[in-house]
Amino acid sequence: MDAPIGIMILSNRRIMKVNAEIEELFGWSAAELEGQSIRVLYPSNFDYEKTGARWHRWLESRPRYEDERFMQHRNGEILWMRARGRTLTPQDPFQLMVWTFELVKDRRPTESALTLREREVMRRIVNGLTSKEIGRELGLSPRTIEVHRASIMRKLGVKNVAELITKIIVER
Repeated sequence: MDAPIGIMILSNRRIMKVNAEIEELFGWSAAELEGQSIRVLYPSNFDYEKTGARWHRWLESRPRYEDERFMQHRNGEILWMRARGRTLTPQDPFQLMVWTFELVKDRRPTESALTLREREVMRRIVNGLTSKEIGRELGLSPRTIEVHRASIMRKLGVKNVAELITKIIVER
């Protein structure tokens, strides 16, 4: 219960048990989450369905799955999370699973991924902040934020903020 990483037990995509770190990460109490569909932690129904289909395809042939995706805090804030899961019932992958979740910003970025600063900026863009607001929060000039925004868009292969948000929330 007191592990320093979020741990969740799921049965058929329903939350059976969470530890204290899950409560901290997502802002819900264990009592509020347990028994609920994991859908409550996704920004959209589309994202929930798409991620579930991806999990299922993968878990039919392998017992473990991991990815990075956007999930949603109770207050509506979008969070970039690293999710790692293992099915305990390979014959029926969703019947019983254990998952760990951690904020991506807490992990050291890889060389090919976005930098830590780009991730900080991107998380704020997804939450609807302007360059000026992001700059204020991070103690940077709006122009510096624009440079980071351009780098993020180049690295993710998008042309505008709408495509960026779609790529981040829908395609991950």
